[in-house]
Amino acid sequence: MSDVMLERIKLAQQGDASALALLLREHYSFLYKYLIKVTMDPLLAEELAQDTMVRCMEKIRSYDGSSSFSSWLITIATRLYIDRKRRWKREAEWRRQEQGVLSIRWRFESRNIEWSDLLDALSRIPSPQRIAVLLKHYYGYSYEEIGVILQVPSGTVKSRVSAGLNHLRKELNEDET
Repeated sequence: MSDVMLERIKLAQQGDASALALLLREHYSFLYKYLIKVTMDPLLAEELAQDTMVRCMEKIRSYDGSSSFSSWLITIATRLYIDRKRRWKREAEWRRQEQGVLSIRWRFESRNIEWSDLLDALSRIPSPQRIAVLLKHYYGYSYEEIGVILQVPSGTVKSRVSAGLNHLRKELNEDET
């Protein structure tokens, strides 16, 4: 890294906005091109590049020089992208589950079968907890039997049942208020 670059980084870390702006401007194109290759989506790459620049402005004081400045930016950008993909995956799973619940609810109601608040609340707890609660309290299996079915220790089953029941209590109490 050149002496000019090191001086610019030092000034930016001390709060010099023009030094920081110059650093970001010098690295933006490099970062954007990297993100294009990672995401294969120019709009997403642009958004992530901007988010990376914002994060860089927030965290410039934590840059310790152990890697090049461009590597530090790439690390930030890559982590932002991975976090975004995780969030999309969770959101997609939630949407898929919500669609399934709406479909089941519609089927129940179209056949004049009651859809209860309990079923709504059950639909909102994580699947491992929901399965454990159903097997224990609806179908009457013992913790040991559920453990065999789910291939987990009975202690894990007890924990899932307990967490699921707590979640259901919260869900049902919130609905009442």
